[in-house]
Amino acid sequence: MYKNHLKIAWRSIRKDKLFTAIKIGGFAVGIAACLLIALFIRNEISYDKHYANKDQIYRVVMQGTFQGELFKSTHFQLPFADALQTDFPEIIKAGKVNTIEIFGAGKRGMRLSGKSQNTFENGFILADQEAFDILEINLEQGNPKSALTNPQSIVISKSKAEKFFQNGNALGQTIILDNDASKPFKVTGVMKDVPKNSHLDFDFMLPIEDPNGSWTNQNYFTYVLVDPNANVLELEQKMKSIVEKYLIPAQLDRGRAPDFIEVLKTFEYKLQPVTDIHLRSDIKMADGLQHGDIRFVWLFAAIAGFVLLLAVINFINLSTAKSANRAKEVGLRKTVGAFKRNLVAQFLTESVVFSSISFVLGIVLAWALLPSFNAIAAKSIAMPWAAWWFLPILFISSVMVGVVAGLYPAFYLSAFRPVNVLKGKLSVGSKSGKLRSGLVIFQFTTSVILIIGTLIIYRQMDFILKKELGYDKEHVVVLEGTGVLGNRSDTFKEQLLQLPQVKEVTATNYLPIDGGSRNGNTFRRADEGNEGRGIPAQIWRVDYDYIKTLGIQLKEGRDFSKEFASDSINSIIINSKMAQELGLTDPVGKELDNNGQILTVVGVVKDFHFKSLKEDISSLSLVIGKDIGAVSVKLEKGNIDQALEAITSVWNKNVPNQTINYSFLDREFTQMHADVQRMGSIFNSFALFAIFVACLGLFALSAFMVEQRKKEISIRLVLGAPFKSIYQLLTLDFMKLILISIAIAVPIGWYAMNRWLEDFAYRIDIGWEIFLAAGGIALGIAILTISYQSVGAALIQPLKSLRSE
Repeated sequence: MYKNHLKIAWRSIRKDKLFTAIKIGGFAVGIAACLLIALFIRNEISYDKHYANKDQIYRVVMQGTFQGELFKSTHFQLPFADALQTDFPEIIKAGKVNTIEIFGAGKRGMRLSGKSQNTFENGFILADQEAFDILEINLEQGNPKSALTNPQSIVISKSKAEKFFQNGNALGQTIILDNDASKPFKVTGVMKDVPKNSHLDFDFMLPIEDPNGSWTNQNYFTYVLVDPNANVLELEQKMKSIVEKYLIPAQLDRGRAPDFIEVLKTFEYKLQPVTDIHLRSDIKMADGLQHGDIRFVWLFAAIAGFVLLLAVINFINLSTAKSANRAKEVGLRKTVGAFKRNLVAQFLTESVVFSSISFVLGIVLAWALLPSFNAIAAKSIAMPWAAWWFLPILFISSVMVGVVAGLYPAFYLSAFRPVNVLKGKLSVGSKSGKLRSGLVIFQFTTSVILIIGTLIIYRQMDFILKKELGYDKEHVVVLEGTGVLGNRSDTFKEQLLQLPQVKEVTATNYLPIDGGSRNGNTFRRADEGNEGRGIPAQIWRVDYDYIKTLGIQLKEGRDFSKEFASDSINSIIINSKMAQELGLTDPVGKELDNNGQILTVVGVVKDFHFKSLKEDISSLSLVIGKDIGAVSVKLEKGNIDQALEAITSVWNKNVPNQTINYSFLDREFTQMHADVQRMGSIFNSFALFAIFVACLGLFALSAFMVEQRKKEISIRLVLGAPFKSIYQLLTLDFMKLILISIAIAVPIGWYAMNRWLEDFAYRIDIGWEIFLAAGGIALGIAILTISYQSVGAALIQPLKSLRSE
């Protein structure tokens, strides 16, 4: 019986090639989109699942209230981890990690002992032995129990060992960092490469060198391994005792004001499962790591479902629309004794055959598109061909999708009465299309929502990249790893300034981009003493040329100057936000207390963005200090390549054993928002998939409608109907459906994208023109799709058509 079903299914496929191609093509595109999204989601939710003790590993998060607002942090004092392990028996181990050198300190110069040539490497972290154990670092060489116990030890990844050492035999070898031969590091371990689906991505581990750390400096992540029998909620409550026992006494010893102590009393600690860090971290935690977003995971899952649903709708629409062509077949088979269940089985078999062919084509299409998708998503996803579950799941899915898609057409077609069919009284197809109309509305409502989303994402990203930032990021070259210059940094700077292509130069790693150094402190007005309200603010060490090199605008007062000796000791420049937070209406000349150091405000700069535009501008101050982690060079407008050659020549004279490494400030700013750009690109790509599938269905329905009404159109043409009336006849009904779709989609799209924009402190306003453009695009796509068939129908030769009747 099933052999006969398959034979009839194959004949049906060959009989109507256009509709077969659209059915299979739509299915294949939908399946390819679903498969790509499924692989992306699988990669996102797999983060940090490789730990054997993943259910016991947590990262500590602190939250408190300041000026009525909740704030969170993942940075803790050095003794914090030791206190946790000592005071709470539920915590088996507590370890410290400083990740600032993954992103914060740029690339470091590195060379092997006995070699003169440096290379730039990044991905350094500082950790203690407890963190080494908690994070389950697997060593291929070395003793895991003592890998980080020596202050001058270093653990490197297998890939770096193979890069720098013959046959990867790195154990016991010596490495020089930042050209400092006085502090060589001995390789005490070679670890397996950190999985790409880990929230920590690093290649080098260095020991923490501050055994006497205080309770006032916060620079370390704290990871804990918790007893599996412990009650985590109760443990979090008990951890609040850390504030009274350690934090408050330490701050009182420093003479902290009562208002600051009151803020400390609001502190509480939460244990964040390590498997939640990548997808479920609050963006305001600002931990400096690259995160995903669980909301995007759900969004892409919904898009995958919609794309596949649109393909299924196409199948249902076309199957019911072509029902008149199958009606006589159903009538004859019922007359000769076929039961309804036989007909249902026949049509379901056809549907499964369509689905299976589509799955094969969809998998091939996804496999072909995967490299491009990886480039867009910045992933290295591969088809899991070798996984035992992959092919079985695809096979089961093809059968299930085929059955689901074929259920309604199967019962619909098998319900025809043979008497009505054979007497020619059955009128089905394009005229019995209430369900099809509803499904077309659903398809284009989804498409219009996706078009609205695409337009708003594009405009928001364009707004971010073109927004006035408060500094000039154009034509600024950032030289990285300049710490190797040592005491030659001033000479290097002067030599650069002598180049005709160079306008200004500043030497500091405190830059308004990701990867720049950061240093937070608490400030208060000196005239209010310890009773004054303290505010958190960034304090950046810069040189005398920083403000003019980056084009930061002075609002009041003056810039730093070498003519004033006090500028290098106790002068400070603050931004407008900091003046406002301190309640200073006339800040120039006022004194500020920075943890006991009195600084005089000599200038106020206009607020400029130094974080992602998802966050508000916060308080920031500048002081004169030495930081040569990076050198920024402002170029004259002109030949960039010639300028880079000249800068490289100066670099080679000063550091002949290290290749120059540079980036452009404007590109680094763009990179700050790369995560949003990537998600936007992925969203836009799959929106196009969905719109394409919807248009395929509309094209097929319009083709079928023209076929069904060919005789009517021919008669109208013979009677003198103009082209315009024929075109309107064939397109007007579809246009009504599209307009209904637009009316439904606009409020849904507005609500969804307004929620998305809430993540940005600086955002566009959603104006009516976006919805007008989205509706126009959808209408234009629909008209183009339908017009191909409508114009062809209006230009047919009526006599030839009627003769064939």
